[in-house]
Amino acid sequence: MKVLILGGNGFIGSHLADRLLASGCKVSVFDRQMELYRAPLPKVDYFIGDFGNRAMLASALKNIDIVFHLISTTKPNTSNADPVFDVLSNVVETIYLLEQCVKESTQKVVFISTGGAIYGTPSSLPVSEDCPTNPESSYGIVKLAIEKYMALFHRLYGLEYVIVRPSNAYGMRVDPFGGQGIVPVALGRIVRGQAVEIWGDGEAVKDYIYIDDLIDAIYQAAFRQTTSRIFNLGSGIGCSVNELVRIIAEVTKSQFDVMHSPRATHDVPKIILDITRAKRDLDWEPITPIRVGIEKTWNFIKEISS
Repeated sequence: MKVLILGGNGFIGSHLADRLLASGCKVSVFDRQMELYRAPLPKVDYFIGDFGNRAMLASALKNIDIVFHLISTTKPNTSNADPVFDVLSNVVETIYLLEQCVKESTQKVVFISTGGAIYGTPSSLPVSEDCPTNPESSYGIVKLAIEKYMALFHRLYGLEYVIVRPSNAYGMRVDPFGGQGIVPVALGRIVRGQAVEIWGDGEAVKDYIYIDDLIDAIYQAAFRQTTSRIFNLGSGIGCSVNELVRIIAEVTKSQFDVMHSPRATHDVPKIILDITRAKRDLDWEPITPIRVGIEKTWNFIKEISS
């Protein structure tokens, strides 16, 4: 089985590469830069370039069976600043990707969407895959548009696909200085002796998933036969930001100041994913308690910061 991971040198992509290699797949990676925290893997074929480099992307897609699409050129907290760029660099280039997959007779595309930004502020919790999608950021709108185009290409050309909607992922090899994700950002600030910043009063409730659990679910979604095409992937358990900070303080055994900033316009107050479908169809469920996951992440961040 030959697979291509778009964004395979990032946090989630690098762990996915490990899992696919261990399963015996021939792995290629397309990304704009090499991994931050380890040397190139000898068994991986690398294509280093921007997602908009269509010639390189077309070359990378030759003889590929499954494509894992993890690339996003924006983040939830930056996407609203330039929606035109967001659409051009993500939606338009993904349409080109899908066209090439049809041309190359790719078997399947696995799209890593979003389990938070795509739903917006839910009317009830937990949120299932069938709940309304009302994104409150360009990031979420773009992810939803890509999902719709994947369904369109299936109807028009028979291109197989599956979509996963992860909650807030964290774990080893996450970038604690990249500004995304409260767990890595908070741990990164603590290791540097800085105050932890949280939005609002800290009562916002989110769903967090450790990277090993997420990768296991993505792998099952890609290779298990199922009629479902969209899966929420999270813990299925809500944790407030204040509770998360308390756990972080206990794990790190650190004393730090907490700064409160105004709640961001794109940040929903509560989101918990219903993972019933993934449990049923993928025979999967998360096994890493949040305290254990944070401890593993903290040990990694201390190691790269020493």
